[in-house]
Amino acid sequence: MGRCECMGLPRGCHERKGYTLRPVKTIIETLEGNKVKVSVEIDEVEFDRNIDQAFRKIAKEVRIPGFRQGKAPRQLLEAQIGTGAARSQAIQDAVPEYLSQAVREHKIDLIATPSIEVTKGEVEGVVGFDATCEVRPVVTVSGYKGLRVELPSIEVKDSEVEDAMNSERARHGTLKDVERAIAKGDHVSLDLSGSREGNPVPGLNVEDWAYEVGKAWVSPSFDDKLIGKKAGDTFEFTEAPNGTTDDADMKIVVKKVQEMVLDDLTDEWVSGHVTECESVDAWKASLRSRMEDMKLNQARSVFVDRTTTALAELVEVDSPEAMINSDLQARVRGTVEQFQAQGIALEQWLSATGQTPETFVESLRGESEKAVKIDLALRAVALAEDFAADEDDLEAELNRIATQAGRKLAQVRKVYEQNDAIAELEAQIRKSKAVDWLLRNSTLVDADGAAISADTLFGDEPGE
Repeated sequence: MGRCECMGLPRGCHERKGYTLRPVKTIIETLEGNKVKVSVEIDEVEFDRNIDQAFRKIAKEVRIPGFRQGKAPRQLLEAQIGTGAARSQAIQDAVPEYLSQAVREHKIDLIATPSIEVTKGEVEGVVGFDATCEVRPVVTVSGYKGLRVELPSIEVKDSEVEDAMNSERARHGTLKDVERAIAKGDHVSLDLSGSREGNPVPGLNVEDWAYEVGKAWVSPSFDDKLIGKKAGDTFEFTEAPNGTTDDADMKIVVKKVQEMVLDDLTDEWVSGHVTECESVDAWKASLRSRMEDMKLNQARSVFVDRTTTALAELVEVDSPEAMINSDLQARVRGTVEQFQAQGIALEQWLSATGQTPETFVESLRGESEKAVKIDLALRAVALAEDFAADEDDLEAELNRIATQAGRKLAQVRKVYEQNDAIAELEAQIRKSKAVDWLLRNSTLVDADGAAISADTLFGDEPGE
């Protein structure tokens, strides 16, 4: 076990009239299981400041004849009630103060509320306490430099452009009755009835339903069973409808089969039906450009999630339960707030989806476990690559937050400092740098294994 000793000063401890700076001894001891023990000893003279504050608090709660409430001097209170109550109050109030200072000073990365034991000074003398702190584990992630990330393809195929053109042309096409067997892409009129144990299934009972074969709207094999049938045919089969697990008995009557007849694709047709395009070639080029932008944006939108997910899979240690529970609580709270913003009562939603509060919370646990591993992995990459969050980085991030919140920079910085949140903000900056590094140094491929250029995906690196 490692052990170090240093001297710290509690928040608010400065030179005052009649006092000189008094040292506070802090010892940090590394324990097993991602824990450290912080042992703090507070000098008697220094702790007297805390006792004085405690007497001022007590003065507001007791009445002393001849003094307004809260204005009785300490000496009189000591004579009336002694120092025991004030010392207990001082210990209760001061321990978090001195522990907070030690945590900041030694950059202890807490992930759970510390367990505190007062070891001395409850009656008199030097005050001491031990705080057992669970800390974020520092992990190493082997293989992150060879990370392979699969993204949606950004290539637009000719067939995709043709499909988009045909889809638009179909909007202006006409349906023609045919007597042949049904083929994919045909439009049919059906009577559909579905039941379970003789009871109608909601959504599976309709007459004269107009359906385009190939949409796969009903069940996995529904379209395959339609293909080859003709008008007047009736058939039955049993299968679980899409989105369900229970089988339903379905009966289908084919009443009409039609095919879509499209006008000839000419420059004249394009000019009359497509805005801002005067020719077939111009329309193709416009469609391709829009589809390329759409695919690029799709790949960009999933890049961070796909990359961090691939990175998290390299983490071999178990996630600390304290971190999982903390993320889970925040995730549940965020989901509930989202429901409330949409005017949805959580109880009604749980009832409609057949969940209990316990199963609902448990359903989010997997995402929390993943989020914790992503956090540990990104911190590991940032540490391995020696990424820092300097003052310029911090200023830029605080500026961004201030602009987003409509607040002044100084106000935002003060809030972060008062809540001891600067260190976590710096960690977020370092993790963002790790994500940027992964973008430029991972192998990006599509589902077919074709390489995707990071420069194509996000542009050249800054400064190039």
